[in-house]
Amino acid sequence: MRSFQFLILGILLWSAQAFAANPLVEMKTSAGAIRIELYPDKAPKTVANFLRYVKDGYYDGLVFHRVIDGFMIQGGGFFPDLSEKKGARPPIENEAGNGLKNEVGTVAMARTRDPNSATAQFFINVADNAPLNFRDPSPDGIGYAVFGKVTQGMEVVMRIAHTPTGPGGPFAKDVPRQPVVIQSLTLINDK
Repeated sequence: MRSFQFLILGILLWSAQAFAANPLVEMKTSAGAIRIELYPDKAPKTVANFLRYVKDGYYDGLVFHRVIDGFMIQGGGFFPDLSEKKGARPPIENEAGNGLKNEVGTVAMARTRDPNSATAQFFINVADNAPLNFRDPSPDGIGYAVFGKVTQGMEVVMRIAHTPTGPGGPFAKDVPRQPVVIQSLTLINDK
């Protein structure tokens, strides 16, 4: 009887963990697969926006167009020929003040100088990038909103980070000489 109670308790605990799990996405790239855990409790608007793009297949066929070893890899806005793909939705509110830091392996939204200009582009930090963190709500202090973290495939991220770069398309530098294509982004589980 006691072992049956432990079995039931184990099933209940597993069920609770399964329902409490954060969304996971798998990114298949020409360099390998990357799995990312998203944090809707910390960045609800950002995660909802990102997942809409994922579910629409928006990222499929785009490239990592900006790669800076020792800093980050950025994608979600350009095709392999470096023609731009504009975000299909309006910009979202910056959620950088959520307590998450731009540390190795975290995923954050790319934006322009306007703190609330992020649409579809994202980047993966390959270093601890404290200058990108939220400091205060001023335009210069708001930072970049972290909304997820790489849980598998960090070796793929680092392989991309070490890719030789140079000028290309509209960019004077930091473009991979050999395109790194995002073949697909797929939601693996949903909260």
